[in-house]
Amino acid sequence: MNICRTSDLLASAGLSSQRQTAGMNGVCKDSINRTWLPTQVKDVILRTNFSFDTVEESLDAFARGEAIVVMDDEQRENEGDIIISASQCSHTSGYICIYLPEERLNKLEIPMMVPNNQERHKTAYTVTVDYKHGTTTGISAHDRSLTVRKLVDCTSRASDFSRPGHMVPLRAQQGGILERRGHTETGVDLCALTNQPLGGVLCELVNDDVFGTIARRDDCRAFADRWGLK
Repeated sequence: MNICRTSDLLASAGLSSQRQTAGMNGVCKDSINRTWLPTQVKDVILRTNFSFDTVEESLDAFARGEAIVVMDDEQRENEGDIIISASQCSHTSGYICIYLPEERLNKLEIPMMVPNNQERHKTAYTVTVDYKHGTTTGISAHDRSLTVRKLVDCTSRASDFSRPGHMVPLRAQQGGILERRGHTETGVDLCALTNQPLGGVLCELVNDDVFGTIARRDDCRAFADRWGLK
């Protein structure tokens, strides 16, 4: 698993111009990579010095349908999220959100959760949804992964989703991390930079301790190394 940070993506050359030409608001075919699953690395070599993976390595892994770990700036939330392209998501677990552009949310008639957002970092939560077809309760890994893939499928209509549901869409700000340096915008930008439908799925990382504390930079690096992630 790769680990990178939002500020590195911001510094990536040509980000603003690539965002304008890369990525679509929907995909008309099932392009999911069903071959990738996380595999725990045996005999992990302990690092003596901390380092992030490069943006290029992370984008290559993301384009292959792998999940990557993205760190927020230490001066902001200082936490890590696992992010995968919605169009290639086949399994889900934990508290899962999907980042979508405002244009896509409007097309699917998914409104904001509350009119007055009081969340500390103004994370733009919308009404929760489930995909209606081929699902049961909506909470299983199958149901939630199908819902996120259909949210970026250009053949989906507003009537295909029930509200409320078990998937939590977040509205990404136009301009991506050039406008707001959050995981929400990072997820959409990653899809744009790898020519995938604009929708990223995330789950925040916590430590495997008695309190379930937030995983910080070094915790996320160790997690990524243990599971072979960027």
